[in-house]
Amino acid sequence: MNSPFPASSLAKPYDSDVSSDLHLANARLVLPDQVLTGAVIIEQGVITGISEGDHVPAGALDCAGDLVAPGLVELHTDNVERHIEPRPEVDWPHLPALIAHDAELASTGITTVFDAMRVGSIHQGKGRYIDYARKLADKLLAARSAGMFKISHFLHLRAEICSETLLDELAAFTPEDRVGIVSLMDHTPGQRQFRDLTALKTYVAKKRGMSDAEFSEHVENLLALQERFGAKHQAGAVREAGRLGAVLASHDDTTAAHVATSTSNGVKFAEFPTTLEAAEACRAHDIAVMMGAPNLIRGGSHSGNVAAQDLARADLLDIVSSDYVPSALLLAAFRLAEVWDDLPRAIATVTRNPAKAARLRDRGALQVGLRGDVIRVRKLGQTPLLAGVWSQGKRVG
Repeated sequence: MNSPFPASSLAKPYDSDVSSDLHLANARLVLPDQVLTGAVIIEQGVITGISEGDHVPAGALDCAGDLVAPGLVELHTDNVERHIEPRPEVDWPHLPALIAHDAELASTGITTVFDAMRVGSIHQGKGRYIDYARKLADKLLAARSAGMFKISHFLHLRAEICSETLLDELAAFTPEDRVGIVSLMDHTPGQRQFRDLTALKTYVAKKRGMSDAEFSEHVENLLALQERFGAKHQAGAVREAGRLGAVLASHDDTTAAHVATSTSNGVKFAEFPTTLEAAEACRAHDIAVMMGAPNLIRGGSHSGNVAAQDLARADLLDIVSSDYVPSALLLAAFRLAEVWDDLPRAIATVTRNPAKAARLRDRGALQVGLRGDVIRVRKLGQTPLLAGVWSQGKRVG
């Protein structure tokens, strides 16, 4: 079967040079196809040597049998939005929010992140969403250029099809911004993630403090926006992704017809398909399947959609995202290792596979020549505990 992952790569890393040297020895190295006791050497931020054995040379860090794996790669996290709006209608200063977000991700083993930012706003009612992505991206890009981050940050634009201003907001971005991912988000009530309006009401009305009447008005407004802009916005977002040079992702595909549309649009990976039918169609069309770590850990979707564990058992899971809980990513990988009885395969869902899907060929595996992004992990029972996080050989957590 053909690989669902694209082969091309970005020209160079997005982040500033924070390279350093590191020698981790007497570790159980999680390599792409096996786990072996050995050592990894990182020089000037790049892996320059991998060897087998438990010898600890002078100057090396003795890992005492702990696991050493690649740094985690996160393609879709809502975490930055939680920092810039810690409560509804509370607009937190963007730079401090980004710095706190960066430090939080580093503390969970994530060394590469595509920060999801919504584009497409609604300017009326209690369900309104105000434009923020361009301003936030400016702060992120400036902080990245100044070397203020611990880890590597990329842009991920979540294109809200069911909105008023999607194409105008996308037009504010240029190829110079080097957007990594554009995902097509259609949150029209009654389909995809929110086929069950009860789940939508629980999510939105509680968050926004809506009465029953206000929620009904919100649903009617979204349906009207879909009728007016849906087709135009989807086609326009696909064009804009091409103009920006971004990887295109779908979101919440539910039917084989949805996946057929995603295929015709040039989608490379599917974020959170909601049914077994959609996941099977993705596999048939060589579209990589991504599911949420909270779904995997909780044993099911909070919206009542397909369980990630069921897709894993059906061999239909390629990538895991922390979604709304950054610390869930590492735990989910170890849960998958139990399901598959294959730790390297499970670790690949949070390292090598997302890196490939996002066209990053310089990271995601313990391999000579790749970036020195690594984590050290020990287990307490079945729970993985981080004992060290390094980005390009520099300790960040």
